[in-house]
Amino acid sequence: MEWTDEGIVLGVRRHGESSAIVELLTRSHGRHLGLVRGGAGSRMRPLLQPGNTVSAVWRARLDEHLGYYAVEGTRLRAATMFGSPHAVYGVTHMASLVRLLPERDPHEDIYEMLEAILNDFDDAGMAGVQLVKFELAMLTELGFGLDLSSCAASGAVNDLIYVSPKSGAAVSRQAGEPWRDRLLRLPPFLRESDDGANGWSGQDIEDGFRLTGLFLLRNVLEPRGQGHSDARDGFIAAVIRPRVRAVAE
Repeated sequence: MEWTDEGIVLGVRRHGESSAIVELLTRSHGRHLGLVRGGAGSRMRPLLQPGNTVSAVWRARLDEHLGYYAVEGTRLRAATMFGSPHAVYGVTHMASLVRLLPERDPHEDIYEMLEAILNDFDDAGMAGVQLVKFELAMLTELGFGLDLSSCAASGAVNDLIYVSPKSGAAVSRQAGEPWRDRLLRLPPFLRESDDGANGWSGQDIEDGFRLTGLFLLRNVLEPRGQGHSDARDGFIAAVIRPRVRAVAE
C-alpha cells in the first residue's frame, strides 16, 4: 500500500530512541498516523511541528497497519507562528477539534479551512473570528450544523441577531425581543447578510465562542465524556485580552 498526499501536522509523539509517530490531517486521506524514522532527531524535529504543512508518502504492507511516513516540508510556519501565545493555543485547540473526526476519513473542506487559517494567523483578533468559524464548520462536519440562514420563528432573512439555544436556529430581532434574555447573541461576522465589514469587537468574538461552545459541548463533547480543552480557554483569553486593553486605553 502506498499513497502521496499533503498534510498538516497535528501532533507528534516519540517512538523508541529516534523515531516518532506523526499525526497528519491530509487533504485526501483524512486524519492519518504514520511512523517517521528519525522523527525525534534534531534534523526532523523542526519539520514535524504542529501547524506545519508537509508532503507525505505513506507506505504499509496492509491498509490497516500504522505504516511509515516519508515527509518533506512545504510550508514551515511553526518557527514564526509560535512566537504568539494565541497561535500556540490555537493550533493545539484546532488539532483537538480535528481529532473528533473519524480517523482516515477525508474531510477536504476542513483541510482547506485549516490551511487557510494557519496561513493568516498573525492577527489575534482575526484569528479569533476564524477559529469561531472553524468551530462552526466542525459542528456541521460532525452532523450538528446550525441554521443561521433565516429566522426560526418568522422565516425572515434579515436582522438576524439571536440564536435559539435549543434548536440552533437563528432568530430575528423582532421575533426574539420577548425572549432576548434566553437567546444567544449572533455576532455580525457570522450573519450571512453581514460580512463584518463594519468591524467586530472583543465582545463579538466572546459571543461567537459562547455560541459554538454551547453546541460543541452539548452535542459533541459531553456525549464522549469530554469537555472543552484548556487550549481553547487559553486561546480565547489571548485574543480577547489585547482588544479589551486597547478599548480601555
